[in-house]
Amino acid sequence: MEHLTVLRFNVGHSCIFADMKTALKVYNTLARKTEEFQPINPPFVGLYVCGPTVYSEVHIGNVRTFTSFDLIYRYLLHLGYKVRYVRNITDVGHLLDDNEEDKISKKARLENIEPMEVVQRYTVDFHKTMMLFNTLPPSIEPTATAHLIEQIELIQTILDKGLAYESNGSVYFDVLKYSADHNYGELSGRNIDELLVNTRDLDGQDDKKHPADFAIWKKAEPQHIMKWNAPWSLGFPGWHLECSVMSTKYLGTTFDIHGGGMDLKFPHHECEIAQNEAGYGCAPAKYWLHTNMLTFNGRKMAKSEGTGVTPKEMITGNHPLLTQAYSPMTIRFFMLQAHYRSTLDFNNEALQAAEKGFRRLMTAVKDLDGLKSGNTSFFTVEDWKEELYAAMNDDFNSPIAIAQLFEGVRLINLMKDQGETLTESDLAAFTSAFKTFITDVLGLTTEEENDSGEVDGLMDFILQLRNEAKARKDYATSDEIRDKLNELGFEIKDGKEGTTFSRK
Repeated sequence: MEHLTVLRFNVGHSCIFADMKTALKVYNTLARKTEEFQPINPPFVGLYVCGPTVYSEVHIGNVRTFTSFDLIYRYLLHLGYKVRYVRNITDVGHLLDDNEEDKISKKARLENIEPMEVVQRYTVDFHKTMMLFNTLPPSIEPTATAHLIEQIELIQTILDKGLAYESNGSVYFDVLKYSADHNYGELSGRNIDELLVNTRDLDGQDDKKHPADFAIWKKAEPQHIMKWNAPWSLGFPGWHLECSVMSTKYLGTTFDIHGGGMDLKFPHHECEIAQNEAGYGCAPAKYWLHTNMLTFNGRKMAKSEGTGVTPKEMITGNHPLLTQAYSPMTIRFFMLQAHYRSTLDFNNEALQAAEKGFRRLMTAVKDLDGLKSGNTSFFTVEDWKEELYAAMNDDFNSPIAIAQLFEGVRLINLMKDQGETLTESDLAAFTSAFKTFITDVLGLTTEEENDSGEVDGLMDFILQLRNEAKARKDYATSDEIRDKLNELGFEIKDGKEGTTFSRK
């Protein structure tokens, strides 16, 4: 199989990294330590992040992961790197376990619609949500169904190398045979004996040579909706295979950064490494970056425990645990106040504090334009900038960078209220760095700047809530939403093409 090894990227960012006093360092999960970031082919950077499986609304944990990698993407661009950012869409009905009905097919069956209707609905929902939180779109957003030929080719390559085997129409990766020459478990820190002991009894285990083996092609049962022809059976690819194929197709067999949530370290990313080593003879990524988990009031976020809060619920305030609604920019700012590798606890007190802090920061941005320069500077701008870059160069430490920006807020207030001054050149340098870090690096915008797109997104969310209420024949709630929107100046119209809104 041929793969791209020469990358072509968008250009236009000035080269800042060459002049910095501190080098960018990242925490590499694979090495279990912080390492200096040295791209394979500078100034080009290949970044792959595992995207969503589109069978339901995006959850707030997804938003945290993709906001974190949006920060990383933005900062790499800011430094002058020419980044190709690839984030996939999983639109194949994979089984996470051998005995589990795939989520896309299950949703389609329950709603009596086509699986690709499920995929389309929730892909659109995902994009709308990401726009609300001002995340930049990736350079390439490939889908699993569009790369089935490449996945079948990779399976055949692994079979030809003797590291997989066919059993009753399914194809399994031979973990023990692979482990004879490779360190399976290197990323997650698990050893093969532990995996064999802790592997649960699942349907299909009788087809495997060893319990730890994982499917790279699964024969479909008659009732399985999403299935394709392959040399081994009518079936579908394994969950881990798509990322191996799509990352290497667009970034080369070894690229710079592979990212995702820490819940993907095992088995997903561990299996990706094994597949790439087996099929291509090399590990996929030089650096592995993982975001941490979310809690609510110190408890694991889970729908079953009543702590699962969606972005829609946070924005509308429509959840029993929420005391108010929070804007997308407040939520983004709140997320960035924690390091991407640390656990982030959502609670009303912290969110309300973030709301106040965000407003202070954006007020300072406005105040900057009214400041006048003087003959002398009351502080050294370059030292302040160095601290900003030092924070971000320390594994994208956004909370420390934000603290340094609030030091800038204090300085702005001194200039505004007490007449302190900067020289013309210092004021220009300070203004440029302050605004650039807030807007370009942190991706924060004022509520006014984000208002048009945000209102449209919020209305889409609210109208979807109303449609869901109508679908379950909860007409009281449906009418209440319509009447409340009318009071707020929005006219709601129900027609054959769906529900629309307009401002009165």
